[in-house]
Amino acid sequence: TSVKRTKNLMKVPVGDAVVGRVLNALGEPIDGKGEIETNEFSLIEQKAPGIMDRKSVHEPLQTGIKAIDALVPIGRGQRELIIGDKQTGKTTVAIDAIINQKGQNVICIYVAIGQKESTVAQVVRKLEEYGAMEYSVVINASASDSAAMQYLAPYSGVAMGEYFRDHARHALIIYDDLSKHAVAYREISLILRRPPGREAFPGDVFYIHSRLLERAAKLCDEKGAGSLTALPIVETQAGDVSAYIPTNIISITDGQIFLETDLFYSGIRPAINVGLSVSR
Repeated sequence: TSVKRTKNLMKVPVGDAVVGRVLNALGEPIDGKGEIETNEFSLIEQKAPGIMDRKSVHEPLQTGIKAIDALVPIGRGQRELIIGDKQTGKTTVAIDAIINQKGQNVICIYVAIGQKESTVAQVVRKLEEYGAMEYSVVINASASDSAAMQYLAPYSGVAMGEYFRDHARHALIIYDDLSKHAVAYREISLILRRPPGREAFPGDVFYIHSRLLERAAKLCDEKGAGSLTALPIVETQAGDVSAYIPTNIISITDGQIFLETDLFYSGIRPAINVGLSVSR
């Protein structure tokens, strides 16, 4: 296959036309419901809003989970990390948060990175079952997609979320999960022969996540007071929160919800360790 330059920057369709759809990392529909009819496109790489364009977070974003809403409340425009080992219910917490936005006028974007196709299909079915697809967008770069697609997916998702943020509306974006995103980026970097650093990740792996998460913000009244809330998910290995990617993302986000295997298996679900979870 030949590679040709288009001389265009990477853009994805945005606006109400994408709501209710399942798309790939390039913003192309993969749900078999036909083309997306819109004239509105947005660059996937945008600068995050500056200090003067922001406002401190003051409205709550109810997740519908008592342990979160009472002890580690999330505000509109906040970035809250959901962290825990595999099979501790991280995705469930995120999906519950989406379902709970029904009637709240919040557009939800679920970005699946490196997940099994069957898992994503299950999520879409669950959202349809609760009528949540009416205000949601699902972006899927599955495990069978190339590393480049998995790397692009969250940026495509945030571009769609930013459209609503900049049009005085509220959006919620979930990245599931950024550990796999970092692994995809590591693969690309090693192929490009960039020098590896800690855990063989490239030196700019912090920057790829910080520039992504800084785009979630609560805008000031002059800019329309819209918001984009981010719930990134990170999978730990054997509860090791001090590994490279978990510590990076904990330092970028405004708090974390820490899920524990022991609590999960003792029947406490959602398995939130309220001692280690914080909301700043």
